[in-house]
Amino acid sequence: MKFPTPRRPQLLVPQSESSFMRGNVRWTNKDLDPVPPALRKWTVLSFIGYWISDCFSVANWQLASSIIAIGLSWKESLGMVALGFFILSIVIAMNGAVGAIYHVPFPVIARASWGFWGSYVPIVSRLILAVFWFATNSVNGGNSVVVMLGAIWPSFLNIPNGLPEGEGITTQGMVGFLLFWLFQIPFLLVHPNQLRWLFLFKSIIVPAAWTAMLIWAFVAIPNGGDLFAQRSELSGPSYSWAMMSSLTAVIGNYATLSVNQADFSRYSCVSPRWHILYVFLLPAFFTFIAFIGIAVSSAGQAKYNTASIPWDPNVLVSLWGSRACRFFGAFSFALAALGSNISANSLSAANDFAALAPRYLTIRRGQILCAVLAWALVPWKILASAGTFLNFMSAYAIFLGPIAAIMVCDFWVVKSRRYDCVMLYQPRGIYRYTAGVNIHALVAFIVGTTPSLPGLIHSVNSGIEIGVGVHPYEFGWLLGFAGSAVVYLGLDYWFPYPGAKIPVAVLVDDVLDAAGHDESESVERENVTNDQEKGQEGICK
Repeated sequence: MKFPTPRRPQLLVPQSESSFMRGNVRWTNKDLDPVPPALRKWTVLSFIGYWISDCFSVANWQLASSIIAIGLSWKESLGMVALGFFILSIVIAMNGAVGAIYHVPFPVIARASWGFWGSYVPIVSRLILAVFWFATNSVNGGNSVVVMLGAIWPSFLNIPNGLPEGEGITTQGMVGFLLFWLFQIPFLLVHPNQLRWLFLFKSIIVPAAWTAMLIWAFVAIPNGGDLFAQRSELSGPSYSWAMMSSLTAVIGNYATLSVNQADFSRYSCVSPRWHILYVFLLPAFFTFIAFIGIAVSSAGQAKYNTASIPWDPNVLVSLWGSRACRFFGAFSFALAALGSNISANSLSAANDFAALAPRYLTIRRGQILCAVLAWALVPWKILASAGTFLNFMSAYAIFLGPIAAIMVCDFWVVKSRRYDCVMLYQPRGIYRYTAGVNIHALVAFIVGTTPSLPGLIHSVNSGIEIGVGVHPYEFGWLLGFAGSAVVYLGLDYWFPYPGAKIPVAVLVDDVLDAAGHDESESVERENVTNDQEKGQEGICK
């Protein structure tokens, strides 16, 4: 009996023979190719579940704390959260619609506005943020695992610490990080089409758990605690600049999603018009989470008489007397960290890795590489002792405002919503610009970021005095977005690239239909890896 020869692992990524791939292995692979109709499985329900999943995270729970800490009241804090996400949701909807129309990821869309080589600016900018936040968010997830283990096995918390104090993590913390990291691995191997089920599961479990915590807060402390009685400690110019700084902090918290929503909307099987729902849903979702964080943390301080407000929900949960409540409460935070890490970090990094080296990296390989780098970055040290570095990573969002503005202006104004999906894969085509770089985008990016750089330097090293130079940084995302938009549109008006504008959009389905049924089937077979689901769900058109 003759047994089949086992397949050997290959370093190079298998390539398709689609109209988008031919002669361009340097710029695409099967994961960067447009999503064919058979693999567009994300419905309206999928996207609602995705956003409910994404907003229920520990970072959003703690979002209001950074605003209250600078002297504003809880009402002003919630107002800034609502306004910030209203502004952000408009940009997310506009950039997400591009992915829903052309079914290509963010790194490919960026070529239309930046050029092929110029697209590395936004790609690398987002990649840096995604990898570092994946690492640090894994530490937060590991902390939830420690609370869960302590609820199941109380003596676990009494294990002597065998790690040096300077490491920034204890033995229990390292065990929690390792277990959470291992738990994430199977989900990093799942195709994005199937991940929508994870987001739907999280959007049911986590909101239910956190709503129960909110009810507990008002039952345990009917008046809500001392935090609700506090008023703003600021007035005059200090108050105004604090409001602007808070608004920037809120937007910066999710600035990556203002540019990378296409990584998910490319799998949409519904009309791009549905993305307008974000403008109404996102401010409501995120403001509600911030309110839960304020109410539960304030009640926890009043009930347990802690020296400071327990903004970290893992700290609060660890104070509960019931072991079952501690376990399931911490489980909800671990699940929240898992969903957010995939939706906002690992998949974003994976698409960027694939775009940088498409011959060697797929989305699956990119996610695994992101997870491996999480260890190399020793994120527990970052969280424990490098506050200035975390300030820098948060402030890094000032670079994403100009990037988002350039992409929005290019598609909706300059190109009048008309892209050529084939030329997005042809480096010598209409999006070549000047030696592969759109000078307009590069100049607009520099102009948009430069005013905020002194404030960025000051945030990293407070010993460097810059005087009033800190103010542009305090509303850096908005300033960068507006400045880059004006410059980009102005340069296009005075020095246009006429060759990059086309009279009629070239859509993916048009290309597949023109190439014939055989090629369409070939593309679908190449992309169907790990996604053998049958049928469609919800409202697919």
